[in-house]
Amino acid sequence: MRRKFFKIILGSIFGVFLAPYSIVYAVSKKIINKNLTDEQKEILFNEGTEKPFTSSLLHEKRKGFYHCANCGNKLFSSEAKFDSGTGWPSFSEALPGAFKTKVDFSFGMMRTEYHCAKCGAHHGHVFNDGPTKTKKRFCNNGLCLIFKPSS
Repeated sequence: MRRKFFKIILGSIFGVFLAPYSIVYAVSKKIINKNLTDEQKEILFNEGTEKPFTSSLLHEKRKGFYHCANCGNKLFSSEAKFDSGTGWPSFSEALPGAFKTKVDFSFGMMRTEYHCAKCGAHHGHVFNDGPTKTKKRFCNNGLCLIFKPSS
């Protein structure tokens, strides 16, 4: 109980100091796709999260690649996708150079957040509890992705 309280207080303190960074970071992101929905913009540029189990990509099984919904940058291969049971499309690894990461202290915990390396758009968080040899679980908002099947 004491440890949880300490984490919440520490996260809140870091949040106060990192808030200006978040505002500046959000301004540095570029909307490239003018056809994004309001919900996509909220997730991609305000680091929101879609409701679990709502993504049409959750059960996508075809071979192909997943791209950033904002800029089209190729992010994941279908070979890396797996069903994590969390309600969001999950991947064991990203394509090389696809993302940049930062530490996220929201909700009183420390997480690794990842953003498209090309346009800076938020996609999700990466955890070290994946079932494959990488031990990674890229938990991605489905609305941030466009799936392009192989021919």
